[in-house]
Amino acid sequence: MIIDRVYDNLGDRLVKNKVMLLFGPRQVGKTTLVRRYYDLHPGKKLFLNGDDIVVQTTMASQDQAGILGRVEGYELLIIDEAQRIPNIGLALKILADNRQDLEIIATGSSSFDLMGQLGEPLTGRKTSLLLYPVWVGELLEHHNRFELDAMLPQLLIYGMYPEIVTASGKQRKTDQLNEITNSYLLKDILELDKVRSAQPVIDLLRLLAFQIGHEVSQNELGKQLGLDHKTVARYLDLFEKSHILIRLGGFSRNLRNEITSKAKYYFYDNGIRNSLIANFNPLELRNDIGMLWENFIITERVKKRAYHSIHANHYFWRTWDQQEIDLIEEREGKLFAYEIKWKKDKFKIPRKFQEAYPGSEITLVNRKNYLELIL
Repeated sequence: MIIDRVYDNLGDRLVKNKVMLLFGPRQVGKTTLVRRYYDLHPGKKLFLNGDDIVVQTTMASQDQAGILGRVEGYELLIIDEAQRIPNIGLALKILADNRQDLEIIATGSSSFDLMGQLGEPLTGRKTSLLLYPVWVGELLEHHNRFELDAMLPQLLIYGMYPEIVTASGKQRKTDQLNEITNSYLLKDILELDKVRSAQPVIDLLRLLAFQIGHEVSQNELGKQLGLDHKTVARYLDLFEKSHILIRLGGFSRNLRNEITSKAKYYFYDNGIRNSLIANFNPLELRNDIGMLWENFIITERVKKRAYHSIHANHYFWRTWDQQEIDLIEEREGKLFAYEIKWKKDKFKIPRKFQEAYPGSEITLVNRKNYLELIL
């Protein structure tokens, strides 16, 4: 099965005189997406791979004549794994400034942006798209809502990476997930300066995998791992920018006893989280269903907002006396609160939240209505 992605028709998203940059974690389908567009494009086209030494030499040369000569006569240029090319931002600037008739698409893993190659050279000359692991809404092209709900246990355990969703058999899913985790997950992090050892990175991710839905502090994480809190802070920042983790800070406007100093972290993919802790047991044998459910709902909601241009700030809310709400969205000048429960049909709305933020919308998200939030 080939999954139809939100960005399948890239041609509709291209902006004249601007380079399209397609970002995303490794293995989420960026190359597949641009290959589809390349194969269907009717004009003369060129596909370059950033891992190719010849491509790197030409595009990193800053030689305007050489760069323009490489694409002469073409109507479409796609550069895959563009983060591999030194000074790629300058090369793309030369192309954008001198070949306004040329469609240019560059793909890169999350380190593409982190490595500081694109900011200044492409100011005003680029559009950016972020591709996530498969979103539940993309599966609607192949399944109805009843079928999606029947797939839910597998999605909670094995996650949403394209090759995992389409793989048949639990063992194959497990093997492929472990390969993604061990061979690809940490590459973006380890390629960056000052990250020279994989073990502290893996240890920190595993520790966070057991604390989904719980507030954590950098000092406490550092003590548990024997790391300086500044090192922990740097790793956490890289995890966010590499689209491994989603961070929710504490929300507060006016209550003195609201918690704001800690954060919650969620994984962009349940399967990666389960691979890190080596647990692919079925739901009936697990004691972390609540964590899996909360992680899934928040991640799918992030994808929904990104793909539908729903601009919002997101938080959790909790007081020192344990009143809490899992997800707060601040958008359109209003607060939208979501309490995420696997089985419960009712929950008691925290009195302090109602008193402090009258007019907020508060919704219980459970098995009965979750698709309304993430679709």
